[in-house]
Amino acid sequence: MSSLFTCPVCGGPLAQGEKVWRCPHGHSYDVAAEGYVYLLPPNKKHSKDPGDTKQMVAARRAFLEAGYYEPFRRRLCELACGALRGVAAPAVLDVGCGEGWYTGALLESLAGTGCTPSMAAFDISKAAVRAAAKRHKGISFAVASAFSVPVADASVDLTVNVFAPLVPEELRRVVRPGGFFLLAVPTARHLYGMKEILYDEPYENEYRETSYPGFVLESRGAVEGELTLTDPALIRSLFAMTPYYWKTPQEGVRRLAEAKSLRTEIGFDFLLYKREEAKA
Repeated sequence: MSSLFTCPVCGGPLAQGEKVWRCPHGHSYDVAAEGYVYLLPPNKKHSKDPGDTKQMVAARRAFLEAGYYEPFRRRLCELACGALRGVAAPAVLDVGCGEGWYTGALLESLAGTGCTPSMAAFDISKAAVRAAAKRHKGISFAVASAFSVPVADASVDLTVNVFAPLVPEELRRVVRPGGFFLLAVPTARHLYGMKEILYDEPYENEYRETSYPGFVLESRGAVEGELTLTDPALIRSLFAMTPYYWKTPQEGVRRLAEAKSLRTEIGFDFLLYKREEAKA
């Protein structure tokens, strides 16, 4: 059985065995007990254990499973199914999949349209991929880097990126002509209420009209709402899954830890790009 993933050493296709994945040149990768493979070469790691920690992954899972972001997941699935309408066996890649909360729903939604998707997903966090592979079956999971995606050129019908590192050159390489790239970014006021607690001078997220060489913007639309949390544990979980977790001064962290409730605007902006067809 073949996989969308390729060998990170030589770029050859990987035969997906039960316990080992191998390429034609003899490079092999053991399948972990949870079902994922490790495709991150040592020279691509910038720390001993890059990405989200086990505690951060657990916090994100707890918050997401509470259902507050369900409208965003639903819209992501709708856009993906619409883009791939008529494709009988689409190849789909989730870049920066985290613990797989969006990935699993994508597979289920696509399968519900009558197609037979081939789904692969990766993240640089081993803890996140372990959690994803343990929970979501029928998906090829790997530890890998968005800066060197172990996927063959022009092999993917749809690439999905939800708040993950974005490397346009790699996306252009792996998405086949006529394929799609679906990007989710925070709206200007996403989590502004949290930032009012964390920072003395809260700021809005930057709105960008972004173009990517080789892609044409098909659509852009936001899903927005309000969120009220009265459980301090969920407030901490939400904070731990944001980039503010890494860069907030201790005084702001203390204020949030003491907060009994949190009310904030939330919003995802969904951008759907189509890969330009090859010129004759």
